[in-house]
Amino acid sequence: MSLLDVIGPVMVGPSSSHTAGACRLALLARHALLFPPHQARLELHGSFAKTAKGHGTDLALAAGLLGFYPDDPRIPEAVKLAQEAGMSLEFVSKDLGDVHPNTVRITLENAQERLSLTGSSLGGGVVRVFKVGEFDTNFSGHHHTLLVKHQDRPGVIARVARVIADDEVNIATLTSTRLKRGGEALMALEIDRRLAQYALDYLTHHPYIHWMRLLPEVMSGEKVPV
Repeated sequence: MSLLDVIGPVMVGPSSSHTAGACRLALLARHALLFPPHQARLELHGSFAKTAKGHGTDLALAAGLLGFYPDDPRIPEAVKLAQEAGMSLEFVSKDLGDVHPNTVRITLENAQERLSLTGSSLGGGVVRVFKVGEFDTNFSGHHHTLLVKHQDRPGVIARVARVIADDEVNIATLTSTRLKRGGEALMALEIDRRLAQYALDYLTHHPYIHWMRLLPEVMSGEKVPV
């Protein structure tokens, strides 16, 4: 048991699950986008939908989309700050099926791309992302996470793992999902530290890799700007 399990995360309250966890989910979604979103649709499921205003879930989600961490004193003003930054926010209640009650689907859009991420806040500020776009996945924000959308071809996963190993970085977890055999697939690799830029550049130019993002640890004290 860690100190976090006893006293909860350092955060702007009132709730570790509805505020800190929501902020971290939005922060992961924001880092999965190359450029700031112009539009954000936030579909709140279950308890998130019922208590969004009272527990500051709306503020926390807006804060994460701005790149704020759960202890940022600007969280109470986050919706206003997002609007001032030109971000359109739409909060809706949505039944997302048989998922944790504190679940949100975040869909972000700008002139360059559109991306959705679905995840749950499990309590104590701990989160789990289980869907990126159409792809099932599984990562937590406890590690740097490399997301790789690629063609489903033999050897692509091995090549990515080889590049990570050559940079002397260890893989904590790896999940891979494909929509159909030979179609698009998504890898999510939780790794022990950030990859060197040369490794990221090499993977970006791999012929079967369509899209790649490196998400930071959002559970640690280190803060990465967007």
